[in-house]
Amino acid sequence: MHTHGIKKIYLMGIGGIAMGTLAGMLAEKGFQVTGSDQNLYPPMSTHLEQLRIPIFTGYGAENLEQAAPDLVVIGNVIRRDNPEALHVVQRGLPYLSMPQAIGEFFLDRHQSMVVAGTHGKSTTASLLAWILSHAGLDPSAFIGAFVKNWQSSYRLGTGPYMVIEGDEYDTAFFDKGPKFLHYRPSIGIVTSIEYDHADIFPDFAAVIDAFGRFMQLFGPQSHLIVNADDPNCIALARQCNGRVMTYGYSCDADWRILDINHRPGEIFFRYQDPQLNRHDMVTRLAGDHNLMNTMAVIAAASLAGLTPNRTQEAILAFAGVTRRQDVIGESRGILVVDDFAHHPTAVRETISAMRLHFPERRIIAVFEPRTNSSRRRVFQNAYARSFQDAACVLIKEPPGLESILPQERLDARRMVQDIRRAKQEAHYFENTANLLQFLLGYCRTGDLVLCMSNGSFDGLPSELYQAIQEQ
Repeated sequence: MHTHGIKKIYLMGIGGIAMGTLAGMLAEKGFQVTGSDQNLYPPMSTHLEQLRIPIFTGYGAENLEQAAPDLVVIGNVIRRDNPEALHVVQRGLPYLSMPQAIGEFFLDRHQSMVVAGTHGKSTTASLLAWILSHAGLDPSAFIGAFVKNWQSSYRLGTGPYMVIEGDEYDTAFFDKGPKFLHYRPSIGIVTSIEYDHADIFPDFAAVIDAFGRFMQLFGPQSHLIVNADDPNCIALARQCNGRVMTYGYSCDADWRILDINHRPGEIFFRYQDPQLNRHDMVTRLAGDHNLMNTMAVIAAASLAGLTPNRTQEAILAFAGVTRRQDVIGESRGILVVDDFAHHPTAVRETISAMRLHFPERRIIAVFEPRTNSSRRRVFQNAYARSFQDAACVLIKEPPGLESILPQERLDARRMVQDIRRAKQEAHYFENTANLLQFLLGYCRTGDLVLCMSNGSFDGLPSELYQAIQEQ
């Protein structure tokens, strides 16, 4: 489409992290941005307030009449029967999906570096964008989380690269293909491929198909960096026409991790590059999964011409990502950590990372299954095996179960019983208020409370921290 002459852009579903990020980027580019959403919560609500972007609460045709936009961007939470979507279609207003808008407004000036995979996308994309900016390459970035060094989920730069978090979730009601198919990658990373998003992928074959289509986007001059230890990544990479590089522990990996040493608060590791040179590195990101994410970034940074020394400096200056092993604070010797983990693998890896990073602490794992997949029975048995490194497990009843067929629902009480059968302490809670009261009576000096949810968890991490301070 021709974007010439467009001044006013309206975003439907502006409160989501991706849509809110796009809103910020468009506003910074000089467009007049407005939008609508059902319910907004921090950090995105605060971010949009600071940008002074006017937002309509709730959806209605009258919002669009009032805003009179030249273009509408429709988020993937918007259904076909949404009153604003109906108005757009009936009036013939120009509209795009969020990934199409990224392509139209930002990708013509940049080579795109796309980070995809079931796990670790936000951390990997953030670290890569940070390393490029730290080295003076002035990248643009579009990330599904807030990068703490910038207090923002995006960056508009004038350099050659744009780092994009490439999501396999569907694009919009009018485009059921994955978002990452729109991003024209010249350098790509695939961290891992597992079954997720049970609401849109009927089976694992559909997930494999989506990632296969992503890998087929690469031309002969482009580079695809994949996890050498993930058989699904390796099998699919054979379909790629680009130059494939691998990273991991495998003796076949081009970028090979040779040995690691977990110490309190940091990881020392040695790796070998494709030219068989060996390098020592330190990272403060916790866990084996983050070491893998870091290795993928080291490979991508080398393609952008960065030396290991420049990369190491930037890794040590990286402050992390909001809601990814995010330390809320410590009071009375109790450390409160907030994390986005929701898939069973992510839950297991995050708890393991905390155990290695804080070896002296007793870990209390607090989990709210909230995604469309985690509220379904598909992961019921896998969850019971995901909490082994925790001293105590607290599970909250998932919200919004009524939207899922009874026979497909996750049973949180049964999850707790299964964890107890493995001789672990576990408790079930109907609501966040009861859970908070339990924690305040249960926690003691030296504990680490790890809160895991992909939603706001009703503000539990910060409320808990405040309540401990006040006790």
